[in-house]
Amino acid sequence: MKKISKISIIVILAVVALIIFMSATFSVSTNQAALIVRLGKIQRVESNTGLHLRTPFVEDVIKVYTGDYLYDIPTSDVITSDKKSMIADDYVIWSVTDPVKYYQTLGAVKGRAEERIEAAVYNATKNTISSMTQENIIAARGNELTRMITNESNTDISQYGVVIELAEIKALDLPDDNKEAVYERMISERNNIAAGYTAQGQADAQKIRNDTDRQVSVITANAEKEAAKLEAEGEAEYMRILSDAYKDEEKAEFYNFLRSMDALDALSGGNKTLILDKESEFARILYGE
Repeated sequence: MKKISKISIIVILAVVALIIFMSATFSVSTNQAALIVRLGKIQRVESNTGLHLRTPFVEDVIKVYTGDYLYDIPTSDVITSDKKSMIADDYVIWSVTDPVKYYQTLGAVKGRAEERIEAAVYNATKNTISSMTQENIIAARGNELTRMITNESNTDISQYGVVIELAEIKALDLPDDNKEAVYERMISERNNIAAGYTAQGQADAQKIRNDTDRQVSVITANAEKEAAKLEAEGEAEYMRILSDAYKDEEKAEFYNFLRSMDALDALSGGNKTLILDKESEFARILYGE
C-alpha cells in the first residue's frame, strides 16, 4: 500500500508539474505576435518565434496573426460624377501592423476588423468613383484606380492597428436595368465616330481626285501645247523645204511632175473624163510638151 501511495503521489506531482509547465510556457510561430495580458492590461508583446514564459494562472496569452488576410467585400452600388450608376465588387488584402492597437480597439477579433475594413473600402470606392466620370473611371481601371482606393481606405483604418495593403475592384459593371441603354448609346457613339471617319475619308479621297484631275489637265494642256509647237515647227520646216524646192527650177519642175502624177493616179480606174486647160501641167505631161 505504501508503494502504491508513493507511485500515486509521483504521478500526481508529475501531472501538476506538467500543468504548471504548460501554463507557464507558450510558443510563437512565424507571422504571429503574442500579447501577454494581466487583468486586462497588456504587459508585453512577444513576436520572436519560439518558446516563451509567462506567469501561470495570472497572465493570459492572446495570439495575433500578422500575415496577410484576403477578404472579399460584397458588391455595392456607386454613382459617378456624371450621375451614372455602377456596381463595384472589391476585394482587399490586409494585415495587422500594430497588435496592441488591434487588441485595444477591436479585441483582436478578425470579424470586427473586417467590418471596419468593409466600411472603409466602401467609402473609399464611393468617394473615388463619385469624383470621376464614367469615361475617366474606365480609363483609370487597373493600377491607377487600385492605388486611389487603397490610399483612401487606409486613411480610415490605421487607427485600428491594421493596414490595407491592396484594395482592388475585381469587377466594375453596370446595373442590369440600364446595361442595354448604355450599350445602345455606346454603339451609337461608335457609329457616329465611324461615320465621321468615313466622311473624312471621302473628303480626302475627293481632294486627291481633284488634285489628280488638275494635274492631268495641266499635263494634257502642256502636251497639247508642245504638240502644237511641234506641229507648227513641222509646218514651218515643210514650207522651208517647199520654198527651197521652188527656188531651183529643175527641182520645181520635178516636184510639179510628181504632184501631177499623184493627181493622175487618183483618177485611175473606171470611166472618168478630165477637162484640162492646154496650159496646165497635166496637159503638158500628157502631150509631152
